[in-house]
Amino acid sequence: MTTAHHTIDLAVRRLLVAAGEAPSVHNTQPWRFEVRGDDVFELLSDWDRWLPVSDPRGRSLHVSCGAALFNLRIAARAAGRRPDVRLLPDPEKAPDLLATVDLEARGLPTAEAREMYDLIPVRRTNRMPYDERLIPAHVLSALRTAASMERARLILLDRRSADDMLDYAALAQDELARDSKYVAELAAWTSGHGVPSYVHGPLADGVVDPIRDFGRRACSARFEPRPQLAVLTTAGDEPMDWLRAGQALERVLLVAARHGVSASFLNQPLDLRDMRRHSDPHHRRGHPQMIMRLGYGPIAPRAPRRPVSELLVEHTGRTAQRHGSSAPARGDTSAMR
Repeated sequence: MTTAHHTIDLAVRRLLVAAGEAPSVHNTQPWRFEVRGDDVFELLSDWDRWLPVSDPRGRSLHVSCGAALFNLRIAARAAGRRPDVRLLPDPEKAPDLLATVDLEARGLPTAEAREMYDLIPVRRTNRMPYDERLIPAHVLSALRTAASMERARLILLDRRSADDMLDYAALAQDELARDSKYVAELAAWTSGHGVPSYVHGPLADGVVDPIRDFGRRACSARFEPRPQLAVLTTAGDEPMDWLRAGQALERVLLVAARHGVSASFLNQPLDLRDMRRHSDPHHRRGHPQMIMRLGYGPIAPRAPRRPVSELLVEHTGRTAQRHGSSAPARGDTSAMR
């Protein structure tokens, strides 16, 4: 089965549903798949769902697709397959082919794979207020280990560094709010649906976290005065690294869900960096790929997902055509959902 016009095999559907539950920038879900037989899945970038203004390098697109790839891997392992993954197998001739996943090898599913698979629909991006409980040290250690398993690092910020990051994010938010192209692109993908009452300010479509309200001023919702922040980094800053960052991100988020920890994102500084085509101030601990807020929040609603039939493509030969963003996902109000 290789096209969306055929009945989708139940086993294939199971894997694609899991992949499609991954978080993505503004819920663009910029991935598609080609399935060859029953054993080989190809992950393709969907450039019609690319954000050319805020993501000119395609970094966020690759991170999003990496998260989908991780979910596919976990779903395969839970089904007794041993995925053999090749990232960017032919970057010169097929630059939009991000990964091939060969599932021919079989084995018994592990308890961990089954648990992680069951957590995929539980994971949510949660932008609501968190309570003031601190995350225990053993949970933070588990999150760091999760990132390292995917060749990334999760750097937990101390109080001073977190305050500096919030100030930096607020400045970036203000500058982005003055960029009409940025605002228009985000509006096209969020449409203003389901905006929480506590989200306000120059980008009142809910895309930007109310970062100025973290212990800084009163608002209609009481946010934690000292948000717990972390930065996900990779050794390099190229497409291969972005795909690894996406896989690390989803592993971290699933481990967080296992422990009841919520997460949201404050990526305004990274958006501004990418739009200016600047390199980040490289730190010995790596290149920042995601800025995360962690804590204990209420149950968050599920973001809408593309139907499985829409994720499958026919083999028509691949080119590196980058199109402007087309049909936006409906009802999204978050930077990563």
